[in-house]
Amino acid sequence: MSNPRAGKVAERIQQIIARRLEKGLRDPRLGFVTITDVRVTGDIQHASVFYTVYGNEEEQADSAAALKAATGMLRSEVGKQLGTRLTPTLEFIHDELPESAQHLNDLLAEARQRDEAAQALAANAEYAGEKDPYGKLSDAAPEGEEK
Repeated sequence: MSNPRAGKVAERIQQIIARRLEKGLRDPRLGFVTITDVRVTGDIQHASVFYTVYGNEEEQADSAAALKAATGMLRSEVGKQLGTRLTPTLEFIHDELPESAQHLNDLLAEARQRDEAAQALAANAEYAGEKDPYGKLSDAAPEGEEK
């Protein structure tokens, strides 16, 4: 977002929607929803609202349907509180970031376990050949040189 005004509007929209959802909607399908980010186009005509839902896939689908049904009411709420000439259209997008972060955490935990297993093997490992294959061959100096 290169437009500073769009950034301020996006932040304000996030606050307005989060407060409205905190008060609750009449839709019982709406679960525990968190607004993670809002991105507004440069002309402030469209706002993409990213959200996460705590719960299983069924609860996430129900919350998505509830948000879609409440889009008009939320847009009018944004329009009243925003105070701009035009109210941006709202699009709710499920944020996949928490699932991606959890997957990355799982991969990092697996890598940590493998590193610990490799360190345990290395602690008890022995050399396959001589301990120092590049060491001195003998204490004698080569021919023609003095010690």
